[in-house]
Amino acid sequence: MRATTEISSVPVQELTYEAALAQLETILETLENDDLPLETSLTLYERGVTLADYCSSLLEAADLRVRKWQADGETTPLDDWQEG
Repeated sequence: MRATTEISSVPVQELTYEAALAQLETILETLENDDLPLETSLTLYERGVTLADYCSSLLEAADLRVRKWQADGETTPLDDWQEG
């Protein structure tokens, strides 16, 4: 049950994107690989859902900030982007 000691009890909204994503990855790995009691699994799952929602909202906010820099409000897809 290593993940529960690595998972911070800090409120999700106080985490950086990188810290939240790292916790989410740890939770996913633990749920996939460890044989945990049901209650522990549910607690980790609930934290994971909260972290995923938080990361998604931070990415959406970042996307909105980038769109403000674009004259037409559109972002450029990176798959066709080439360094000049």
